[in-house]
Amino acid sequence: MRPPTSYRVHAEVWAGGESTVTAGNQTIPVDSTWAADEPAGTPGPAELLAAAFAACLMKNLERSSALLSFRYEHADIDVRARRQDIPPRFVEIEYELHLVTDEDERRVDLVHRNLRQFGTVYNTLAAVCDVHGSVVIVPTPAYPPAP
Repeated sequence: MRPPTSYRVHAEVWAGGESTVTAGNQTIPVDSTWAADEPAGTPGPAELLAAAFAACLMKNLERSSALLSFRYEHADIDVRARRQDIPPRFVEIEYELHLVTDEDERRVDLVHRNLRQFGTVYNTLAAVCDVHGSVVIVPTPAYPPAP
């Protein structure tokens, strides 16, 4: 059995809430202000978690595409994360994956099962909150959408 894979990130915060997270060779600004009246315009921890979930789906789509010889031209994912204040935690992650493909519905369902079964971030979040979503098939000639 292989040992677990390790990941490292580095984060910094300055007084007043200006923060960055460095992952890989990318530095991402992060909103860590407290009780701000207006959103700072940079992602906060909740958006970063939702982004990690979306990235997990995208990475697993590529994995499934290679392993299952699944053809697609493009995918986009909308993620909605809901949290509660007391106790503070996420209660629901909902997603809609739009998949531009000429594959039939049975093959799309197979890929969707793979996304749910083999996604590390997906499974971690599903263990602690309700995670659900759908895949919308977009026929290949319909993409890109008309301006």
